[in-house]
Amino acid sequence: MTAKTATKAKTKVLFASPEVMPFCGTGGLGEVAGSLPREVNKLKNSEVECRVIMPLYGSVKEEFRREMKFLGHVEIPVAWRSQYMGIFELEKDGVIYYFVDNEYYFKRDSLYGFGDDCERFSYFSRAVIESSAVTGFEPDIVHANDWQTALSVVFAKAIYPEKKLRTVFTVHNVEYQGRFGTDVLGDCIGLKEEDNGILMKDGDVNLMKGAIECSSKFTTVSPTYAKELTYPVSAFGLDGVIRDNEYKMFGILNGIDTVAYDPGNDAYIAAAYSPENLQGKKKCKRDLQKSLGLPESDAPVITFISRLVAPKGVDIIADMMDGLLETEDVQFVMLGTGDEKYENYFRQLQDRYPDKVRSLIEFNTATAHRIYAGGDIFIMPSRSEACGLAQMIACRYGNVPIVRLTGGLADSIHEWNGTKGNGFTFYDFNGSELAFALGRALDLYSHKIKWRALVRHILDEDFSWAKAAEIYHRMYTEL
Repeated sequence: MTAKTATKAKTKVLFASPEVMPFCGTGGLGEVAGSLPREVNKLKNSEVECRVIMPLYGSVKEEFRREMKFLGHVEIPVAWRSQYMGIFELEKDGVIYYFVDNEYYFKRDSLYGFGDDCERFSYFSRAVIESSAVTGFEPDIVHANDWQTALSVVFAKAIYPEKKLRTVFTVHNVEYQGRFGTDVLGDCIGLKEEDNGILMKDGDVNLMKGAIECSSKFTTVSPTYAKELTYPVSAFGLDGVIRDNEYKMFGILNGIDTVAYDPGNDAYIAAAYSPENLQGKKKCKRDLQKSLGLPESDAPVITFISRLVAPKGVDIIADMMDGLLETEDVQFVMLGTGDEKYENYFRQLQDRYPDKVRSLIEFNTATAHRIYAGGDIFIMPSRSEACGLAQMIACRYGNVPIVRLTGGLADSIHEWNGTKGNGFTFYDFNGSELAFALGRALDLYSHKIKWRALVRHILDEDFSWAKAAEIYHRMYTEL
């Protein structure tokens, strides 16, 4: 007789995020939530089954809604009231996605920024824990992301201890902590009075603080950012809480979706190219120049794709850009929206240098791909950057990054020395340092053979999710 080999049950992870690409997103968190669970599931001999749960926003497109299956509904508590929770399911690329349906909370023009956001995401956090009543998927681990899902970690410990859930909480951006007045404790959250202290910080309710303290493990999106968060200058008041919980903190560098960002197979760009054949890269540059009405020259095209806010370094760009444009034969193309004063600055910059500058005050996915592919140099002079994805995407398209050494930028981009490195870097947050780094890049650009060697080198860089997925897989299975 042959003894039957027992099959080890997979660790079940419910990945909770307020946004998930391609369904909807506003930035890096949506990209992470759309990539990491898929990569964990498809690891060879994976011992984890990761499913994703998110709100069913009104902005989720009909093409996805047609593929969804309605699983059922129940009433769930939100502090003193009960609310409808419907659950839809969709399977895509090896991942099962659950969508929490409640039109009162989620059928709105945008994802965030409403006066009742605490109530909306307290409801969603309850739904994360209560969803198994409809889905039948009983997770071993809930992995929550940013303040909007922070209460799911707190609820798991304070309200649902019988479920014996392990929890992971990831800080993507510590600036947004979910801070509210104490009135939300009774109106929106509904913990026992003796548990309310979990959420209190400096006289306010702080949802991120509660999740950090209650989580089994907490992570940030790069090793350097993890270190920075232990210092007051970077942690926006949470440094003490983070230091107290440093024993369970991990800094894990994000990856990018190398299928969505692939110069060898990208429907948005004018021509395909690879490290072995850079002819398509030149065609992409000419296409970008022509479409924007810039001279079709060999002048280096400097690019910038970003939200236009102070932490992204717009002020230090403004400090040095006129000097650069007046003295160097360069072109500058930017894409993004944000604070009105920065939008106006870039509009006026184009007015002053109409033959050198194009300021695209918008965000458009196709245009972003064309700028990545058509640009020569990509600047990312952020004051703070938890991880950053744009610098990795720029490498993927052979658009040489110049970054300030902070957070994930310091972990992913290193000064080129002729054989090693993948860009140009600086540390001090000022326009002179950015200009000096740009000067080194422009000097190398003038040596075409050396420049092409750098471009080929960064096109070969591996910024896929494979390494991060392995680390998360190990964390899940250890938990």
